Parts: sequence; structure tokens; C-alpha cells
Amino acid sequence: MAVDMRTNLGTLELPAPVLTASGCAGYGRELAPYVELAALGGVVTKSIMRNPRSGRATPRMAETPSGMLNSIGLQGSGVDEFVANDLPWLTEQGCRVIVSVAGGSVEEYAEVAKLLRGQPGLVALEVNISCPNVESRGEVFACDPDAAARVVAGVRAVTAPDVPVLAKLSPDVTDIVPVAQACVGAGADGLSMINTLLGMAIDVDTARPVLAGVTGGLSGPAIRPVAVRCIWQVRAALPEVPILGMGGVRHGVDALELVLAGANAVSVGTAVFGDPGACPRIQAELAEALAARGYARFTDAVSAAHPR
Repeated sequence: MAVDMRTNLGTLELPAPVLTASGCAGYGRELAPYVELAALGGVVTKSIMRNPRSGRATPRMAETPSGMLNSIGLQGSGVDEFVANDLPWLTEQGCRVIVSVAGGSVEEYAEVAKLLRGQPGLVALEVNISCPNVESRGEVFACDPDAAARVVAGVRAVTAPDVPVLAKLSPDVTDIVPVAQACVGAGADGLSMINTLLGMAIDVDTARPVLAGVTGGLSGPAIRPVAVRCIWQVRAALPEVPILGMGGVRHGVDALELVLAGANAVSVGTAVFGDPGACPRIQAELAEALAARGYARFTDAVSAAHPR
């Protein structure tokens, strides 16, 4: 029996539960030769800022035994170029487009969100709050519940009421629940978790950091247990809040683990670097894993690991 794979992120209805993850598939064009983008739950774009950015110096990426470090520095062409060229292309493909927005200040986040308002094809915003706050000595918004809440409130205020706003949380905090609660209190309709963990690699021959930016975000299978833990904790504290889970998903059973912890849908990131067809493959594997365990509907598995 085929499993009903439809799901929801709040008011956003998705025909399938697997999406791309921000930062790992550009604006979708890179995956198009390998994947029918419209068959996925959605495409989450790389983070968009107000103006073009060249990103950090190279080298920007380093392999680790169970994942990779990246220090891209939010390279991008800026929101005007995205609205003029990339978003229309995604819309032509029939994608459900979730745009990741970023900024160095609350005002920049809000300005980017305002420029995206009313754009065809946009179905939700994902707010990347793991950016340094230039007005607070570079402290990362996501590490301070009050700062995270101000960003979410600023974006929510200028976003159409029928467009969900998801706050993307960082695991680099002592307790992720207060940050989640602050974001929801500020108007987030759902939460994305987790972003990368801050890491570092050193070349033992040169005795220098491998990345030009010194530190970078660790992603890949090493972080999946952290993602499961964070999703579990937030789901237990906020049982009604939609969660888009991500972190080290390579196979359908990996995605199922996040779903059982409380994710209503799953984004796939690092896996696409080695397998551009990872998203539809994982989506098919997830359906098989659900069927093998007797689930008739994807939604029946959401939070199933929690006490009932």
C-alpha cells in the first residue's frame, strides 16, 4: 500500500515531506539536471541578503571524517537579482519556494523580507538567524533569545499574513528551547532546525587553520544526533509548532529518525554534494521505510517517538 506522503508546515500544505536545505543547492538550477524540483516538498534557497556579497576568502570548505566544514560567508547576488532572475526561474519550474533571508541587522532582515513580499512562487520564508549582528559586536542573533526574537518580529511585520515565517535555529547554544520559544513568541509560524555547528580544522603540516575564515559550519552525518536531540527537545516543549528538520540526513531512515523526533518535514543538505539526486532518493526511501513499519500516512509518524 502506498503511503500518503502529504504533510503541512502550519498553513503550508506540501505534497511531499522532503525539501532541499538552504545553502546546499544554490537557487535550484544546480539540481535541475538531476531532479524534478516540483516533485519535492519544496526548494529552500540559499540565504538572500540585501546587497551582493563576495563571501569569505578561499579555501572555504574542508572535509571531515563524517561531514564537512564550510565557511562560504553568505556569498550571493543580493535580493534584487534574486527577484529579477532566480525566483521567476524557480516559479517556472513549478517549485514551492521557501526563501532563506539573512542580514547583519534587524533592519536588513526586514528590508529583504519586504522586497520579497508578494512575489509569485514564494510560499514561505526561512529566517537564517545564524548571522553576526553588526550592531552588537558580531554576536550571532541565534545565540540570544531577545536578538533572535527581534529579527523574527521584524520579518513577520512586513511579511504577508498568509506566508509562513520559519526561524532557523542554531544548535550552538546551551539550551535551544528558550530561543525557540522566543522566536515563536515573536511571530514565527514554525521552526527550522538545525543549522550547522561551529567547527574548525587545522592543517598539521602548515600548523595553520584549513579554512581562510578560520572557523566554519560543520554539517553532514556527524551532526544528525544533535539534530535529533534538538528537534526532540523543542517538540516536547512546543508540541503544536511546525518543525522543518535537517542535519546529516543521507538516507530515508535518517529522515525518519528526525520525523519520529518531531519534524513535520525534512530538508536534505550536505548529501546533495555527493549525490545530486539525494532528495528524491531519500523521499522514496522514506516512503519505503514508513510502509515497512506499517504507517499509512507520513503524518502518523511525526513525533511518534514521544510518549503518548
